[in-house]
Amino acid sequence: MSAATLPATARPAGGGRPFAGTGALYRLALRRDRVLIPLWVLGIGGLLAAGPPGLAALYSTAAERAQAAAGMSGNSSLRALYGPVLDDSLGALVVWRYGVVAAVLTAVMSLLLVVRHTRDEEESGRQEMVSSAMVGRRAPLTAALLTAVTANLAVALVATAALGGEGLRGALAHGLALGATGLLFAAAAATAAQLTESARLARGLGAALLGAAFVLRAAGDAARDDGSSPLTWLSPLGWAQNIRPFAGERWWVLALFAAATLALAALAHTLAARRDLGASFLAARPGAPEGRLGTPGALAWRLQRGTLLGWTLAFAPAAVLFGSLADGAGALLEDDDSTREILIRLGGEQAITDAFLAAMTGVLGILAALYAVAAMLRLHTEETAHRAEPLLAHPVGRLRWAAGHLLIAFAGPAVLLTAAALGLALGHGRDLPALLLGCLAQLPAVWTLAAVAFTLYAFLPRAAPAGWAIATLCLLIGWVGPVLDLPAVVMDLSPFTHVPKLPGADPDWAPVAVLVAVAAAVLAAGLARLRRRDLLT
Repeated sequence: MSAATLPATARPAGGGRPFAGTGALYRLALRRDRVLIPLWVLGIGGLLAAGPPGLAALYSTAAERAQAAAGMSGNSSLRALYGPVLDDSLGALVVWRYGVVAAVLTAVMSLLLVVRHTRDEEESGRQEMVSSAMVGRRAPLTAALLTAVTANLAVALVATAALGGEGLRGALAHGLALGATGLLFAAAAATAAQLTESARLARGLGAALLGAAFVLRAAGDAARDDGSSPLTWLSPLGWAQNIRPFAGERWWVLALFAAATLALAALAHTLAARRDLGASFLAARPGAPEGRLGTPGALAWRLQRGTLLGWTLAFAPAAVLFGSLADGAGALLEDDDSTREILIRLGGEQAITDAFLAAMTGVLGILAALYAVAAMLRLHTEETAHRAEPLLAHPVGRLRWAAGHLLIAFAGPAVLLTAAALGLALGHGRDLPALLLGCLAQLPAVWTLAAVAFTLYAFLPRAAPAGWAIATLCLLIGWVGPVLDLPAVVMDLSPFTHVPKLPGADPDWAPVAVLVAVAAAVLAAGLARLRRRDLLT
């Protein structure tokens, strides 16, 4: 009888010690993540460390910083994107410009870590084997949370060190804010892992919570310039900024994080103790009627349609928000030369409003690339979960099996960017064709990253998750590079540097053709390799 079907009282694992084996599992998790966690921590720390010199070059005097802070604080568009400017010191400006981004990255790191060591382990079957030893029922979840604690403690320390030169008190407050945000979303991910039937759904639920937190914070900050909106206080991202690093720290806000994190962690442990291994509290939907899954493409669509729908429903309102902010950003930046220069680097030399819209299409394009990488890596998930092998035992070739997922990974971003264009047009009131062209111009860059992720999976399947690292690197280059005025050789590493900045610019389509050719060549190499290599066992 499988361990997943044994009643709780009949399981031998851990006897009456629910936390037995936690230390061994924790050490194993740290060993497995000995590369992943340092990469996340150094990436977030590097983002913050680059902030003071970059902003000091833009605002070299206290008068310039005060003028910039006053203008930014009075603009609802920028408050929605970055939060309120709570002080005109260099440290406060760095937290304003990079604080939300760093908090989101920390939350994403925590979500991925916890799901990786909980629901992913159950899906792969490894947890069932581990549970047959002297391992308590709550040990795997506890070890996953301890891993998240370690990673977030490292983020807090590195963030404090990165901003320590601007004042230790403020740097410590910001480091603790990031660590507390990560721990809260780690506990949320732990709860999601108990509720859902798969790691994919757990990650999707966690991402939805993070997206809702961002929208609530953006709406609240757009309404008030001091972070006091009730909507802001409904969001953990709003709590992080209301700790007010470098602006009269509010240490008591950390108690909100502690209470919410402990409550979610306790809920996750309670749920873990009440379900069987591999089971979930949200019931799985019944399968498709006979005949609807008769081809590998139909199966791929069945597996990925929910994810595409969720991303589309997130893209449309985000684009509406960006479109509604365009005119306000343009009105402010006409009188702010340094910030306008950054926006021009992001969106091109055209008029400020057009440059803002072009910059937003670039951001949405990079997010669409993250979706494409996720859709592409579904092949890796199917293979490692041993679902691909029985399918390929039938008269189904590997290329035919991969083709369905490839089609979704390449066509899905087009759907997302079309929804984004509609949202931008609705929010800004601009002609749809110009915005649609600007959004779809991002597709060659998206396809290039998708092809790279697929080829990495085809050649080095165990290193396939590195596709996320490549996409994240492009995200950081696109987000931080224009602010720091990075050298062209660094900016050119991202395919998004080579797509035209629309609307408003006179486009050069030659680089677009090159990107399409590169994507096709890389994809062909990956398909050739996938056809010949052994499946993972």
